[in-house]
Amino acid sequence: MKKIFYSILLLFVSTLMMAQNPVKVAGKVTGTDNIGIPGVSVIIKGTTTGTITDFDGNYVVNATPDNIIEFSFIGYESQEVVVGTQTTLNIVLQESVELVDEVVVVGYGTQKVKDLTSAITTVASEELAKTPAATAMQALQGKVGGLQVVSSGQPGNQPTVRVRGIGSFQSAGQNPLYVVDGMFYDNIDFLNISEIASVSVLKDASAAAIYGVRAANGVILIETKSGSKGKTEVEYDGYYGYQVAQNVLKMANAEQFTNMALESGSDVDYNFVLNAMQKYGRSRVNPNVPDVNTDWYDEILRPAPIQNHSLSARGGTENVKYALGTSYFKQDGIMDVENYYERFNLTAKIDAKANQWLSYGGNVVFSNATKKDPNNDAWKQAYLAVPILPVYDQDYLGVSTPDNFADAQLLGYRGHQNPFPSMLYNDRQLDIMKVNANFYAQIDLIPSKLTFKTSYNHAYTDLNQRNVDFPFYINDNWFREFYTEGEDESVEYRADFVKVRKQNSTYSNKIWDNVLTYSDSFGAHNISVMAGSSYRQETSHNLWGSAEDVPAEKEQYWYIDAGQNNDSHLTGDGGAKYYGQSYFSRLSYNFNGKYMLYATMRADGSNKFENTWAYFPAVGAGWVLSEENFLKNNDYIDFLKLRFGWGQLGNDKIPRSDGSAATYINYVALGDQRAAGTVTTNNINILRWEVTEETNVGLSANMLGNRLGIEADYYTRDTKDAAIYVNTPVIMGGGLKSAGVIRNSGFELAVNWSDNITSDLSYIVGATLSTNKNEVRELYGQDYIDGGSAEFRQRTMVGEPLLAFYGWEVAGVYQNQAEIDADPIAIANGLEPGDFKYKDQQKEGEEGYGVIDDNDRVILGSYFPTLMYGANLGIKYKNLQLTTNIMGQSGNKILNRKRGEVIWTNDTNWDADLATNRWHGEGTSNEYPSSKGLRKSWNQKMSDYLVEDGAFFRIQNVQLAYTLSNKSLFGVEMPDARISFTAERPLTVFSYNGFSPEVNNGIDNQVHPVPAIYTVGLNLKF
Repeated sequence: MKKIFYSILLLFVSTLMMAQNPVKVAGKVTGTDNIGIPGVSVIIKGTTTGTITDFDGNYVVNATPDNIIEFSFIGYESQEVVVGTQTTLNIVLQESVELVDEVVVVGYGTQKVKDLTSAITTVASEELAKTPAATAMQALQGKVGGLQVVSSGQPGNQPTVRVRGIGSFQSAGQNPLYVVDGMFYDNIDFLNISEIASVSVLKDASAAAIYGVRAANGVILIETKSGSKGKTEVEYDGYYGYQVAQNVLKMANAEQFTNMALESGSDVDYNFVLNAMQKYGRSRVNPNVPDVNTDWYDEILRPAPIQNHSLSARGGTENVKYALGTSYFKQDGIMDVENYYERFNLTAKIDAKANQWLSYGGNVVFSNATKKDPNNDAWKQAYLAVPILPVYDQDYLGVSTPDNFADAQLLGYRGHQNPFPSMLYNDRQLDIMKVNANFYAQIDLIPSKLTFKTSYNHAYTDLNQRNVDFPFYINDNWFREFYTEGEDESVEYRADFVKVRKQNSTYSNKIWDNVLTYSDSFGAHNISVMAGSSYRQETSHNLWGSAEDVPAEKEQYWYIDAGQNNDSHLTGDGGAKYYGQSYFSRLSYNFNGKYMLYATMRADGSNKFENTWAYFPAVGAGWVLSEENFLKNNDYIDFLKLRFGWGQLGNDKIPRSDGSAATYINYVALGDQRAAGTVTTNNINILRWEVTEETNVGLSANMLGNRLGIEADYYTRDTKDAAIYVNTPVIMGGGLKSAGVIRNSGFELAVNWSDNITSDLSYIVGATLSTNKNEVRELYGQDYIDGGSAEFRQRTMVGEPLLAFYGWEVAGVYQNQAEIDADPIAIANGLEPGDFKYKDQQKEGEEGYGVIDDNDRVILGSYFPTLMYGANLGIKYKNLQLTTNIMGQSGNKILNRKRGEVIWTNDTNWDADLATNRWHGEGTSNEYPSSKGLRKSWNQKMSDYLVEDGAFFRIQNVQLAYTLSNKSLFGVEMPDARISFTAERPLTVFSYNGFSPEVNNGIDNQVHPVPAIYTVGLNLKF
């Protein structure tokens, strides 16, 4: 009996062991067209064992009968198959629904990607989350063709964002419209990146025209995260890191500065150096140099922390879906003084279905932020401060209060120069409270065909600003003190008082939308019709006050009512109210998925202009060539579509119609008699909407098994009726008139490739490139419009970019006396070796030849980049992922206004590049003048010496991440975790002599440095 039992047991065990021995499973993976798909990932589920299909779609993998094999490939639905007794598995992958039916958010609705006729780029939340920043727009830098994002290094400041250039003279009319869950905003500083599901950039008029008067500069559509059916998912996402100033501008050191003072030929300048030697001693290394060598940028800079933490819970049932979240963000500034931006958010979003025909929902964001600003004058002061001045003056220890800072005036300089009193003795705080609410109800009048949606949006902002100036005493020539007036009218100076200025501003923006949408299909005909109306109301109020005699002892005393002298109290208030009504409609039609037509119309009415109503039409068309018989079932092209769009957009972010007419008496002498007459002036600005008309032609393609994606667009965008200054005859005065025309045109290309090398190794590569030409086409018959200042002129001319830099071209530097003697221009102007040669724009024989005057000024360039580019690379090996983004631009110029400050004063420092490469003898430089020449008005003209190349290349982002999923510890299931290490802006390469080549208006006077950021991040999903 035992023998029989053991025989049966042995047979059972042997069978079991044989059942678990791996066997070869082979097969072929094809698409629905029966063509093999190469590169398909074939993985044993729950392991890293597997392979990929060959060029013909064939594969071989070892598996046991209880294994599950996963088949996955980009652009196709994944499949899972239990091996069982099968040794041959042929798989047919279905094209991904996400690819075929992927939708993007468009104005007042959604649209399938394959049906788009417009230029729209969408960026998902996963891509945004790689960037440690306060705002989502910073995370888009270099990722979207045609989108320029100019960084601001100051905590809490929003980057400058431009879509396809600038089409308005008015700065307020140059920003895009932000639409967050249907609500209009001028900025999105209240949004934490972790709250965003996707960002869509509507770049052309056919996409954006549905938003009418707010859409002339492009539209940024943002959808926040929603709940979904299933188990509640709790997610933590956060990072902590440090910001470090990069590309710190090197200034002349004490030795270079002393040499330049000697070479200047100015006894006064060198006496300042001698005074420094007498006061602070001589250097032991070089006794001809003061024993002080202050690097002012090093003194005022510091590493600064940055952190973000968010916690969310999302889930739902068949009828109710919800998303709750909270987040905390803080960024300290890199100036070594208390300055930071801190924000706390609470969010709640719910979508519910009451029954088969009624659904409703709401979204509320509460954002509370504090922005503590530094005195940014310190950046400029650090640039100008001489290196032979120390931070502290020991001679005034115990005399100066609260700190014994050094004063350059004690060396003979006109200015105090030391930036520390500007940094420390003030408090600039802004408290920002925002409540944004959105509520909607949707009725399905005809199921799946006719819906009506009504939504109400309210954005409320409350700003409380407080500026406090603290008293200080450095010496009798440099102090800040406030006073009280006694009963006997005597004045008593008090060092224990502060000056307080406060301002409270509130903004309320309400929008009520009603939209009716009908969608249906009739055989091969698919149609969608939408019509709606929108009412908007914008109000603002502000109240301010100030007092100079507020007790300084404690912060709780810093109120205007605490001022002890009512005569120093000042108050004021103001406000505005705008309202408008709009009607809009859209028609979308496609035939058999091959031919698309698209049209929108919007009518906008506003109380802002004399012409109350304006109308903005748009049309679009698309042709899917890949659905035609001559391209079907080919091996290379999966999807190919041609797109065309035309439309008109409006811009109401310009001054409203206002002004006045006046008549006054004027006396003149007629012979020997005094005669009276009247003069009439009229500066009434009767303005209308600026209208942008744009044509866009594009191509969309997916190729080589959907591994290669291409988007290409060419556009021409004309802003008509641009508000420009028109100088009319003196008797009538001058003012704004809707008469200008500005054109932006360019080409955009985006290419993406993704593939699997092995079952464990995959990669993605992408690149974007965009060009833009900005050109003024009409100035109401005027030759030009001047901008900037007389010393640093900008000029707008027909055929040239808006506000181009205007001045003289430097042809070189006079090297010796023989050159001077041979040039009549040099002799006439008393020039010397080391002075600039300016290009004579007139040819020999022409009037003005041989003279350098205003007629020799030319356009020196523009601050608009003509080329922007970006690229990304992602590599994933098992659970390890490395991604890199680069970006850059060229064709733009920067006015180095800091260097130009020499026209106001000669007794400041110079940057090290100028100090090193100055002309100091024949052949030493043909680019920079001599130290002596820098002090001459001839060399201080607005010229291309001050207008520098603004091109740069940057490694924008590098992130290394590791993901842990489906893990357990001691039998307890652990949350999915992702650990990341990120470097943001670790390297920027440029030739411009400044902290950063990112200057939003092209004029660098005191730009805040843009730091590199290094963080460690953690994401947990429960």
